[in-house]
Amino acid sequence: MRIEANGIYLEVEESGPVDGVPLILIRGQGSQLVHWPEELNAGFAAAGFRTIAFDNRDVGLSQRCPAPDVPDSADEILAALGAGADLPKPYGIEDMVGDITGLMDALGLERAHFFGISMGGAVLQQLCIDQPDRVLSATIVMTACRPFTERAGEGREALLALTRYLLVRDVTRPAYLDGQIAEHGLWGSPGYPMPEADIRAMAERAWARGVDAAGKNRQVLAILHAPDRRPGLRQLDLPCLVIHGRQDTLIPLEMGEEIAAHIPGSEFQAIEGMGHIITPKLAPVMVDLVRDFIIRRT
Repeated sequence: MRIEANGIYLEVEESGPVDGVPLILIRGQGSQLVHWPEELNAGFAAAGFRTIAFDNRDVGLSQRCPAPDVPDSADEILAALGAGADLPKPYGIEDMVGDITGLMDALGLERAHFFGISMGGAVLQQLCIDQPDRVLSATIVMTACRPFTERAGEGREALLALTRYLLVRDVTRPAYLDGQIAEHGLWGSPGYPMPEADIRAMAERAWARGVDAAGKNRQVLAILHAPDRRPGLRQLDLPCLVIHGRQDTLIPLEMGEEIAAHIPGSEFQAIEGMGHIITPKLAPVMVDLVRDFIIRRT
């Protein structure tokens, strides 16, 4: 269904009992709600959660959010940076927090449990800092709390190199499908592999819903402008579970450990064999960890 939230529309899907305790899933950069394994949705539903998944702004079937005079093509952004311009900002993760609270308002939800991965984990941290009264618990997965640009190093050339690495260009359907398979090879979960045929089928569903470089690049720019969340995390008084894969080749394990170290009373779980993708085989592990944590801590 399509929901009006924060002045834009978001595509939303629900599963589980309508009277269940709400659990909102927040995806990572460039991905869509169809990238959640069905085993994850079914597992949360079986555990009694009213599970709410949505496409973030700028991906899938949700609204595209271009900003006036802000470039969103890789070539234009890199040319501007190379000419000495500041990194453009179409919106920030604080706006994506507003999307989530707007979604909750539209659904009549005062509070909810949250499960956020990668960029979604960064947005979830900001939600906990800005709107703690809306959060029953937060499961923060495969992400970091320090500014992403710190990983680039000092200087404009370092920022330019990082931005060049993250930005994407429009591709054909075959190239997109092959790229999704390649991503599993680079960043997947080796202890919980996903068959190539299943990866391709998931990618086909995502392509049919809407894949474009401009929207993904605007999300990249939002991430690069994300603030240092460490000071805010130190002030939290919320049940927080931090999960990270020991084989995460995109965001190192110590980045997850750092999040847990800054949140008072949080719990940290490192998963052997887990990389930067939640696969169908990994989904039951996530469900068990979240369910058990929520039972114990809330």
